[in-house]
Amino acid sequence: MSRSSSGIVAGLTAAAIAAIGFLGYQAHATAPAHPAKAAEKAPAAPQQQAPAQQDAAKPAALPAESGAGQRVVYSVSQKRVWLVAEDGKAPKTFTVVPSTVQPAPGSYLVNSRAGTVTGSDGVPIEHVVRFASSTEGIAIGFSARVDGALPQPDPAKKTGGIRMSRADGDAMWAFALYNSKVVVVQ
Repeated sequence: MSRSSSGIVAGLTAAAIAAIGFLGYQAHATAPAHPAKAAEKAPAAPQQQAPAQQDAAKPAALPAESGAGQRVVYSVSQKRVWLVAEDGKAPKTFTVVPSTVQPAPGSYLVNSRAGTVTGSDGVPIEHVVRFASSTEGIAIGFSARVDGALPQPDPAKKTGGIRMSRADGDAMWAFALYNSKVVVVQ
């Protein structure tokens, strides 16, 4: 009987170690990329246009009509996002590259998230935070390209990916959890 019990224990131990290894691999595969320094980023190719840089001494003001409480605020006209926490600290803000399909102004909830997938434009993306769908059924959300590029989207394609830098994608991923509020303003 003890010989049989030790075989079962060994089998269960091996299965547990395999499961832990698999979960560790999944966690590693979806972990955020943390560049050591901004200066180490590869320069953008000429056809890739990054969003305009905001003067750090003069951060963009949070739109007045953006609501209250903890939320993500996306201004379509300013091509900018604010991550507003309830702790009263100044919100993190950054520029984005809008998609070709824009969400209507209003309040939404994050309805799905994905670590790393292929975007509707065919490129690998990470930290996908979806919050809306267009009337044509196109999913709309925030994401970062794995290669770090920020080109303007092809106007001939209907896409809903609002793109940001990988570092800003990391911040969005950590902040905008499932059912988090997203407010879209003009």
